[in-house]
Parts: sequence; structure tokens; C-alpha cells
Amino acid sequence: MHPIIEQVTADIVERSRETRGRYLARIREASSKGPLRGGLPCGNLAHGFAACGSDDKKALADTPAANIAIVSAYNDMLSAHEPFNVMPAQIKEVIHQAGGVAQFAGGVPAMCDGVTQGEPGMELSLFSRDLIAMSTAVALSHNMFDGALFLGVCDKIVPGLLIGALSFGHLPAVFVPAGPMTSGLPNNEKARVRQQFAKGEIGRDELLAAESASYHSPGTCTFYGTANSNQMLMEIMGLHLPGSSFVNPNTPLRDALTAAAAKRVMQITAQGEDYRPIGELVNEKAIVNGVIGLLATGGSTNHTLHLVAIARAAGIVLNWSDFDKLSKAIPSLTRIYPNGSADVNHFHAAGGMTYLMATLLDAGLLHDDVMSVAPKTGLSDYRTEPFLDGDTLYWQEGPETSLDTEVLRSASEPFSPDGGLRLLEGNLGRGVIKVSAVKTEHRVVEAPAIVFSSQSAVKEAFQAGLLNKDFVAVVRFQGPKANGMPELHKLTPALGVLQDQGFKVALVTDGRMSGASGKVPAAIHVSPESADGGPLLQVQTGDLIRLDANLGTLEILVEQEELAKRIPAASPSEQSHFGMGRELFNMFRTSATAAELGASSVASLGDA
Repeated sequence: MHPIIEQVTADIVERSRETRGRYLARIREASSKGPLRGGLPCGNLAHGFAACGSDDKKALADTPAANIAIVSAYNDMLSAHEPFNVMPAQIKEVIHQAGGVAQFAGGVPAMCDGVTQGEPGMELSLFSRDLIAMSTAVALSHNMFDGALFLGVCDKIVPGLLIGALSFGHLPAVFVPAGPMTSGLPNNEKARVRQQFAKGEIGRDELLAAESASYHSPGTCTFYGTANSNQMLMEIMGLHLPGSSFVNPNTPLRDALTAAAAKRVMQITAQGEDYRPIGELVNEKAIVNGVIGLLATGGSTNHTLHLVAIARAAGIVLNWSDFDKLSKAIPSLTRIYPNGSADVNHFHAAGGMTYLMATLLDAGLLHDDVMSVAPKTGLSDYRTEPFLDGDTLYWQEGPETSLDTEVLRSASEPFSPDGGLRLLEGNLGRGVIKVSAVKTEHRVVEAPAIVFSSQSAVKEAFQAGLLNKDFVAVVRFQGPKANGMPELHKLTPALGVLQDQGFKVALVTDGRMSGASGKVPAAIHVSPESADGGPLLQVQTGDLIRLDANLGTLEILVEQEELAKRIPAASPSEQSHFGMGRELFNMFRTSATAAELGASSVASLGDA
């Protein structure tokens, strides 16, 4: 094992000793050797199975059969979640044949950041994660269940489901993916058309045609944003079946893997011989493995929030310094858009998660002494990939070498020796930057600030021709307490155009960027945020800002005496929190933690 990984893991274990200990004590107290429903009074139990068929009623009343909860994020507007429509019926039949019962315990909300980008609804996006966690807890609160299957894919949905699952950490759980849509318009071509539209060279009809050719069918969007980063995380943390993350939906292999997940959760309940509660699986080493996977693949920066929140839900204290230290040890092994031209289908065909995990394990860059939902101890099962022989599902050893070294490489011959994620610190606060898609010549920018308080104001200035110069866009009041921390993905085409024209440009914000953003240097999640009195409040247009991703610094080059004299900028009008349901989320904004604590408004189990 690499010494940096060992040291970071040891630091997390020591830092989390008390909170993790309290969490484990709680979930162990909640566990039961028999069916959990056995403790319910008869009236409660009767309510719990009133709608079941007679066979299921008898099983739940008279036998120790396992009852499995299905919690799904299905809706047919999200392409990634539409395939979940048919899965509950399939799961129920498989579990019935295995001697158990499955009940659809609850649906959770699922919104699409691709639809809400740049729109008022985007301000609900981050906090939908916490709402999903709460909805998951409601679904499981009946205490009828001995295990759970979680059906989810996209940005806030999988982290929310996992946080909710960890609040019932005594239950075994398997996460069930839906898979990516088949490849459409190449991502580089899509980006080129977007920049053409931003420059006014083409109209809306041509842009819509390109977007529709890219996002064209059921399944996850094929670029490597937060949704596909989620799938990678669930597999490398051992919560998916091996090799299942990127199998296309509505295929025989996808159906077989869903059935296998249903069978497997039955085997790991307390009624089986291999009890594996999710709260025990998601330990410090599994969390570190998740960070390693994120770094090795150039995954979404949103997970510098989500992984922190997930860890805290399991009583584990993870911070951005851990990401930064690990990034120095973990090589970059993939080139998936926006870090390259390939999509996740190309990655999967090149060897995918099977080869990625094998090469990391062989190089001593991944903890192998962990539990997963796969049968064997450790991660050896994740060196295998699934196949169908007729109707029979089996796993066999994955490829020994990458099948496309332009997309996926070994740890001994990486694209880059580091993971491309950096911590930035300085007199403007702490933030993160993803440099895996930023060319070397753009990683240091020193230029005058232009201050904005909204994404739309930047776009308006660009369209008016006011940004044709070197500058650092400082976009403040975009943190969780200010407006829910919406992604600022709509800035990417405009800033990309200016960078391509030869101007030195960068972004500094207390908000988020999309998992699909990349080539423009962006200091994001800057904390403390503006709404919490952070240093961005002191910045004025014309101040010299220096962002140095190589040294990890973020500074305003103004004397401290001058800054101390300034009156902090006033926050935008509270009226911005009304409309499109935003007024309903006021309690989330007021109670949100800082970005480095996960930007969460739900209590972490280990904290109390």
C-alpha cells in the first residue's frame, strides 16, 4: 500500500474515532438476528402487509423470510431513471423465488441538473440530496425490512440514497444501476456546437438538434459527470455488483445483473449466512477507496461535497486536505469527456471498472481489506466482469491490459502522475480546483477581478462584449446558505470561448461547477462562503487576483490594511428565494453546513 494512502487513512481513522465508534454502537444495537418485523405489534404488522398477496402475507406472518425494501428514484422524465420502471416487478419475482418478500417501500424525488442548469429550479438541486436522504429514511421507517435495494443513478440521488441508507446502517443494501445510454453525438462535437451558439454563429434550432443527438434515449448521459462518477463510486466502494455500473439499460445482461442484485441482498441479510450491514461496509477504507476512484478517473468535483457528507453520515470525518494529499499519490488513468474525447461506453469497452480496479490493486493504490456486497472478502471479485451464456450469468477475469490506452491506462503508465484535484488556500479562503482537463499553460492566472453576483450577469457581460480581456470572474453569493449552491455550468461555453481567443481567464466562486466542466481553471466551493461573511465579500472589480493551481494558492493581491477598510458587499435581495418552490427550501439554506463539511442540512449520525 502506498505510504500516503496509509497515512491519510490512519489520519481519518484517528480523527473519526469517537464519531465512528458512536455510529457503530447505534447500528449494532439496532441489528437483529431474526426478522425485524418480529418486534411489531400485530396491528402494525397487519398494516404492513395488508396489500400483499396471500403467499407473501403468510411468509411475513409465519416464517423468518427476509423482507426486502425497494427504494427507487424512478421517473420517466430523467433518461437515467426511466429504466427503473420495470425493475421492481422483476425484483419482486426473483426474491419471491428465493423464498423472500420484496415490497416497494418508497419513491424518492429525482431532478435532472441537465434540465435545470441556469434555471431557478437549479437552486433546489443540492438540497434535493438531503431531501432524498430524508425520504429514504421515511421509506425504511416502518421497520418491516431486513435488507434494501436502492435504485438510483444521477447527481444528488445516489449520495442522498446512500446517506439515507446509512441512517439504517444495520440493514444490508445493494445499489442497483440502470446503465448509460448508447453513444450519440460525440462530446467534443457537442462542446463545439455550444461554443458556436455562445458566439452567435448558429441558432437555437441547430443547438437543439445537436443536444438531442447527444441525449437521445433512456440511460445515463454518457459524459463523465456526477451521475457516472456516482456509478464508479458505488462500484469501487463495493456497493454495486462487480462490473455492473456501465452496462446499457434494456439489455439481457442488464436484466440479469438486476436479478443477481436481488438474489445477493437476500444472501447478506441477518437471516442468511453472510450478514453484511451497509454501515459496516462503508468504513474509513471504503471512503478512501471512493476518493481514490474519483482521483484516478478525474471524476466530478461535486463529490468533494458528497463524499464528505456520505462519510459524516457513517461517523467518518473526511476533509479537503485528505483529497489533496491523496491526489499527489494517485495517478490519472482515464481520459473520459470532459477530460478527453471518449464517453463512458468507450471506457467500459476498454476494460472499464474491472481493469481500473485491478490495476489500482496491483499497484498498491486501493485498500483490498474491505467488505463489499460481492461474495468474496476483499475486492478480488471486482477483477472480474459479467457475461451471459444463454440465460446464465457468470463472471470471468477481466482483461490483463487496457483495450484502448487512449481512454484507460495502467497505474504504471498513467496519463498523469497525479489525480488532478487540488486544494486551494489563501487570503480568499479554501476551495478546490480540478485540473485534469486544464492545460498546463492555463493553470496559473493572475488578472484583474470582475465581480458578479449571479451566473446570468456573467453571461450578459459576455454577450455585450465586455469580457474580451484578461480577467478573473468572481461570482459570489452562490454558496449553500446564499441560494442553495446551484451549478454554474452555463458559464463554461462563454469562458471557454474567451480562453480559446487567447485571453487569460479564470473563475473564483463559492458556488459549484458541473461535473462536465473542465478546461477553464475554476476555484470552486470557496469557503467561508459570501453569505457567511467570507473574504469574497471584500473583492472589488479591478483587484488583482492570483490563482495558482500548481502551488495550490488563491489570493487577492491587495494590502490587508486596504481590505480591512472596505465595507463588505451586501447580499442580493431575499426575493430571489421565491418562486419555483425555492421558498419551501428556506430551512435547508439556513441550516446548511460549510462546503467542506458537505454543504449538508441534515444531521450527521456520528456528530450527535
